[in-house]
Amino acid sequence: MRTLLVALAALALAVPAPAQTPAPEAPTGFRAREATLARHHIVAAANPLAAAAGREMLRRGGTAVDAAIATQMVLNLVEPQSSGLGGGAVIVYWSAAEHRVVTFDGRETAPAAARPDRFLDGSGKPLAFYDAVVGGRSVGVPGVLRVLDLAHRRYGRLPWADLFAPAIALAEHGFDVSPRLRSLLAHDRYLRLWPSARDYFYDADGAPKTRLVNPALAATLRAVAVGGADAFYSGPLAEAMATTVRAAPTNPGDLTAADIAGYQARERTPVCGTYRAHRLCGMGPPSSGGVGVLQILGLLERFDLARDRPPSVAAVHLFAEAGRLAYADRNRYLADSDFVKVPLKGLLDPGYLAERSRQIDPLHDMPAPAAPGDPPGAHGRDGGLDHAPELPGTSNVAIIDDAGDALDMTTTIENAFGSRLMVAGFLLNNELTDFSFVPVEDGKPVANSVEPGKRPRSAMAPTLVFDRRGKLMLVVGSAGGPAIINDVAKTIIAVIDWHYDLQAAMDLPNDDNRNGPTEIEAGPGAPSMAAALKALGHKVRISNRPSGLTGILVTPKGLIGAADARREGLALGD
Repeated sequence: MRTLLVALAALALAVPAPAQTPAPEAPTGFRAREATLARHHIVAAANPLAAAAGREMLRRGGTAVDAAIATQMVLNLVEPQSSGLGGGAVIVYWSAAEHRVVTFDGRETAPAAARPDRFLDGSGKPLAFYDAVVGGRSVGVPGVLRVLDLAHRRYGRLPWADLFAPAIALAEHGFDVSPRLRSLLAHDRYLRLWPSARDYFYDADGAPKTRLVNPALAATLRAVAVGGADAFYSGPLAEAMATTVRAAPTNPGDLTAADIAGYQARERTPVCGTYRAHRLCGMGPPSSGGVGVLQILGLLERFDLARDRPPSVAAVHLFAEAGRLAYADRNRYLADSDFVKVPLKGLLDPGYLAERSRQIDPLHDMPAPAAPGDPPGAHGRDGGLDHAPELPGTSNVAIIDDAGDALDMTTTIENAFGSRLMVAGFLLNNELTDFSFVPVEDGKPVANSVEPGKRPRSAMAPTLVFDRRGKLMLVVGSAGGPAIINDVAKTIIAVIDWHYDLQAAMDLPNDDNRNGPTEIEAGPGAPSMAAALKALGHKVRISNRPSGLTGILVTPKGLIGAADARREGLALGD
């Protein structure tokens, strides 16, 4: 373990400094990097220390699930703004032996006391985003440990307790704060409001610490390593979470120990479809990611994208139009399918997508905003449109193990640093703000409204792509809030249509549309791209919108892992 700790520390020092100063979970610079080639197994994660922990499990003969657990526990330490024990995750898994795709849902749930007007003020108007986020009202029941436990029972090999060792060592001995985390801490306005978070992250003068030691989290991880997930969902830890939420001096919540004890992770049916003879599988509701990615690709299938390689204005225009239509459907139909009827089959019906694609004019932006369609099975449902702010902090992990099993896990606490409430060494999520703040629009119920026990809609889009022969080809997912869908679809198009290598595909500009203005990622080519799109009728906004892609491409040469150049991730393999 001492050897592993030294290696992890060396990796931390090697992370390059960011080029820009961000707002929370905003850009921290773009630094070109090369993909990693491996022969046997590989982990791509948002931080080198986390990737090293996952690779260590693979070197011990562990499965992709084993590696994912070790990776997530370290992410909790080194990237606490994005994910951790206090949040949730969704997992797409390829079992090579079973030749099947399995998806696991660890999305958070609303407390039993939650009501549809949770995020409305006294006059019935939606709260400002941070008025809803900061404090206890936004906290849902965490799901990440339950979903990892479920996946481990199915596909784990190494002992559960062993998977926590790297994170426990780092928590006890300390680690250097990465440039990205240090920058985010410096610019967050809310963490300092809470003594536990302030004392952990900041010096007495209010400056972010450069090195962190977390004995409280080490104790939590030891308890879970010995007692399993039950040690988190019942007993002192559950009581401490519930008490922290309910006793928050600002914006107290209503989470109870009974809510936590009753949480269940679920195995879900994967959402699958085809694009140019490739089979793709992703996460279904309550995530909208799998549907959104498949819709964008299906809407673009009739266009010859291969001839419109970037920096083609035509390619960005078509991609934006497809995104506009897909997000229009998302905002009407996608929500927790345990609570509302989601017309999944209709939304992905090739005939429906072909008909909807006719709204895309190659020479002009369509009228905005696009209206939702009427897919088969929706029966003309005229529900209200979703109003969820979705300003998240999220992370993505991609893994392939020695047996050829593959995993993509997207994991989150929602906004950067979540609710800002800290308990037992970890931050609690603000996931409930992923529900629509407005439960009824023009007298019509919104599918993604708050209800007791319901899971908020997500854009998380962990995706597996299989080639024309049915062989696993690509494992990919991203951070980035509602834009995750666009970022994953962009990467898949770049690999399949433009034959980009994986790193280049990820690093392409994030130019897209979510049924609003067309967003162009700031950079040298942004002004000319914006001008060309305006000539096609687009309303354009140039912005720093970082993604957080990680992925693995399976090639004849081996496994090629890559991490988004906009963040500080890394792929490590053997």
